[in-house]
Amino acid sequence: MGLTSHKVLALAVLIAVVMMVGTVWLWPRLAGKGWRAVLGRIGALLGTQLAALAALGLVANNYFAFYSSWDDLLGTGDNGPVVIQNKADASGRLLVDTIGTASVKGGGAVGREPAQSGEIRKVRIDGKASRLSTEGYVYLPPQYFQPEYANRQFPAVIVSTGFPGQAENLITRFNYPGAALKLLQEGRMQPTVMVLVKPSPAMPQDTECEDIPNGPQSDTYFTKDVPSAIQASYRVSTDPQAWAFMGNSTGGYCAVKLAMRHPDVFPTAVALSGYYEAADDPTTGDLFGGSKQRRDEADLMWRLKNLPQPKVSVLLAGTKKGDGEYKQQTDRFIDAVQAPMKVSYAMLENGGHNFETWSALLPSSLEWLSQHLKVPGRPTV
Repeated sequence: MGLTSHKVLALAVLIAVVMMVGTVWLWPRLAGKGWRAVLGRIGALLGTQLAALAALGLVANNYFAFYSSWDDLLGTGDNGPVVIQNKADASGRLLVDTIGTASVKGGGAVGREPAQSGEIRKVRIDGKASRLSTEGYVYLPPQYFQPEYANRQFPAVIVSTGFPGQAENLITRFNYPGAALKLLQEGRMQPTVMVLVKPSPAMPQDTECEDIPNGPQSDTYFTKDVPSAIQASYRVSTDPQAWAFMGNSTGGYCAVKLAMRHPDVFPTAVALSGYYEAADDPTTGDLFGGSKQRRDEADLMWRLKNLPQPKVSVLLAGTKKGDGEYKQQTDRFIDAVQAPMKVSYAMLENGGHNFETWSALLPSSLEWLSQHLKVPGRPTV
């Protein structure tokens, strides 16, 4: 029986109920003072709690689609290679602290010198236009420190986690710097500056990258303040064709939405298990000030059908099974895309809404992204 099977869930609930009833029934017999009675009480309590936690865990997993199978949960599955398909046809202040270098996951030593492995810097990005501020990380590739690249301006990508993830997850769970370094070594990615952030600069509120009426201006922060601060602090290109936004879950929704809204800022976007309309729950509050027009404009399907489609390229990556209605929603989005907008997509057969899935999609997604970022002497795709 599969992890998300209703039979597994029903069995777990049944076991939890039986354990609870059994504990109540046997408790008088376990009321003695001997060591056997004490161990019996401990065992009964632990068994009941574990059964209840297992049942609750299965309920949560079935609702949020974290893991799609036992292999997904245990990390023993093999999804094979990821194939990407195309649809036919200085306005801020940066406070910096160097924290280390990149490492290739599962690989050998690459050296600790920045010119060999790049450098990860912890930063705080203060926004002049939005008055918002958040902490994150900047990864500078090895070439940034090599003499032959001293006059080179690099492409840049802003990478966002899902909500309420922290920016360090992009290093500790994803290992974006290590994945980029490995692709660089293999000649599958050009040297690119990465800005690693969380999706809301107004935590604990989930702003969904919106300019909220009388509230945080997150759209402005990501489209004006962050690029301006990075351009003022690092040797990155000011050409919009050299910039992109990428993210998972909420970060993926933000990536595609900001690209569609601001093709002059982010003409390229990558969404890993992204969704297509703004969340509406206690963490978001009223994002739109009661305005139906604002809510419609934050619905990416509505934008495709009712507004001129922008000249942007987006990659949608996720799974066919195990992540709720992701595939059906993504298929509808792809079908609605028309020129000049371009869409590519990659689908694993199975996988949940989790780091295991996103890590499997990351290398091919970064490679696709790199092919769409402008470099001197080469046009974009």
